[in-house]
Amino acid sequence: MEVKDILDQSVIDLKMNVSDKHSAIEHLSQLLYQAGYLSDLSGYIKDVYVRESEGITGMGNHIAIPHGKSNFVKKVGIAIGKSEKMVEWESYDDQPVNYIFLFAVPSDNENAKVHLKLLAELASKLGNDSIMKKLEHCTHFEELEEVFST
Repeated sequence: MEVKDILDQSVIDLKMNVSDKHSAIEHLSQLLYQAGYLSDLSGYIKDVYVRESEGITGMGNHIAIPHGKSNFVKKVGIAIGKSEKMVEWESYDDQPVNYIFLFAVPSDNENAKVHLKLLAELASKLGNDSIMKKLEHCTHFEELEEVFST
């Protein structure tokens, strides 16, 4: 399984209007819930915040990758939001973010392995300058899909 395999237009918002980290996590979690990835919205959000309390999820370059391994996740997914304005987020470069990749992963061991593989692939792609330039200009799902297919 690769990131491109789990891209789902119903959980992607490239014109997200959020004011802070909390509203971003709630908005993307709501998309996951509405699309059937989650069995319980508030339980999943609590699990995301447990992970957030364990360490920084802002990787730099205005990107955050929060994730929730949770018993409330029914299937692996990734909600993607591109904020119209920068959002304050704890990050390794101390800069705000405008791209948020929220993973939803069931808690079992098999899915934990899938999660680590997807996370490594995503981090690798987001560390590539040419991919980052393309990502900055994405305004539609098809453009995002193309970025992750390269």
